Amino acid sequence: MIAKAESESRGSLDVTKDKIIEVAKIMKEIGFDHVIAVTGIDFPEQQKIQIVYHVSSYSVEDLQKIIFAIKTYVDYKDPSLPSLTQIWVSAWTGERETYEMLGVRFEGHPQLSRLFLPEDFEGVYPLRKDFKIKLEGLFVDKPG
Repeated sequence: MIAKAESESRGSLDVTKDKIIEVAKIMKEIGFDHVIAVTGIDFPEQQKIQIVYHVSSYSVEDLQKIIFAIKTYVDYKDPSLPSLTQIWVSAWTGERETYEMLGVRFEGHPQLSRLFLPEDFEGVYPLRKDFKIKLEGLFVDKPG
């Protein structure tokens, strides 16, 4: 694990995916009571996706101004990790979006399904760098 203090109000911890549940439980015990966002970053040259949980606190005054990032990686060959919804229900939507846009499976998530894309969407996940938009034509907005 690698911890960094990036400023007075920002910090991060890099963990392996097999330790993410343990770390999340400790963070919750400390007082980080909700997930602000779940994000993913595609690294195609490394065949990995980084998952970042941004957590904070509503209930502990000393932690309210702090945003802490818990970071881990998944491989393209096995893009899965344990869901943190069992610890923070607020991870629900962010995990679903990351699943839909990057193809990361959050094992144990109670409803891992699409949010934005049509059910019949096929192809590469839209936030992966190898995703290409088919051009059907250009639209130019001309002033009235």
